[in-house]
Amino acid sequence: MKVTIVMGGYEFGMEVGPQEPILEMKRRIQNLLGVPMASQSLSIFGWELIDGLDMEDYPIISDGTKIDLSIQSNHPFHQQQQPSNTKFQITVKFSARKINMEVDPTDTVRSLKEKIHIIDGTPIKRMALFFSGNELEEEHQSLSHYGLREFSQVIVYLKTMSRAMADPPSRKISFLVQTSSSLLNAATIPLEISDLSTVNDLIQSLITRKILPQDDYIFIHKQRIMRESCSLRWHGVENGECLYVFKGTVSSG
Repeated sequence: MKVTIVMGGYEFGMEVGPQEPILEMKRRIQNLLGVPMASQSLSIFGWELIDGLDMEDYPIISDGTKIDLSIQSNHPFHQQQQPSNTKFQITVKFSARKINMEVDPTDTVRSLKEKIHIIDGTPIKRMALFFSGNELEEEHQSLSHYGLREFSQVIVYLKTMSRAMADPPSRKISFLVQTSSSLLNAATIPLEISDLSTVNDLIQSLITRKILPQDDYIFIHKQRIMRESCSLRWHGVENGECLYVFKGTVSSG
């Protein structure tokens, strides 16, 4: 399919495949425009496309979709070359696979966990991150505080919990559902529901209450497509957050 890359008043087309990594798109843009990959930010509807994901992880992107390209401030796109960027690559190791991820030394342990959750779906509360044999325990601390640098390897373990800790009682959470411009004129809908409700429960509730018409929907939380069979708690939805809903289905490939 062909998407359009938009940067200010300048735009150009790009052919992409469903399994093309976001990083590969950035690499092609670097070759075309001379903008370093680390200085690029690609987004759609205000959500950044995450390094480590593929085009098929964003089913809202289809033929003709416009993707916004922004360049980090002070990057002299039309002038002299910028000093080297502070961002660097690390390896995140799971039990059965590894992924490469771009981070900033000022990123916190918490923000790293959120990025891992977006890519892998691992519940944030169950993550234990280790670097050089030491756990990254303080979530507010920066990655530079723990000495992470280029090509560092962070290992992800799942915390063992008692059943009481793993399955606390259900609770009501209040959040917002933001519809796309094609739904209800981009309405913002306040909701309160049990955190053990699944995304499918949420969809059926909205349809039953005639807030949404009968159709197929995709919900997005923190730039990640939500799974219909999983609960809001599993997705890490908290009070005051916003979920985004679009018409459509997630194709399996």
